[in-house]
Amino acid sequence: MEIWINPACSKCRTAVSTLDKAGAAYTQRRYLEEPPTVDEIEEVLVRLGLEPWDIVRTGEPVAKEIGLKELPKDAEHRDRWVAAMAAHPKLIQRPIITLDDGTAVVARDPETLARVVEGS
Repeated sequence: MEIWINPACSKCRTAVSTLDKAGAAYTQRRYLEEPPTVDEIEEVLVRLGLEPWDIVRTGEPVAKEIGLKELPKDAEHRDRWVAAMAAHPKLIQRPIITLDDGTAVVARDPETLARVVEGS
């Protein structure tokens, strides 16, 4: 499994600590330093079963700066949402864990982390 993290994020640190305590095998991706491509974001969205606006941190200042908050959440504008995340990875919700079974989760709560650990 791989976990996309921002080391400054407390939820990311909690997720990493939980995985470490469980002895789970994983790799870390510091996605602000190694931003995902549009294709990688699309793949993660498929694995999550979500749309881009479902995992965008609209409270980030850059979301306002680029007008993302006003962008419609529809198929016509979907590519622009994904492109914004690729160009500004800080917009991506975190942590995201891609699992070996082909799924992924946004691991922001203890229940989701527990399911990840149980499956590892």
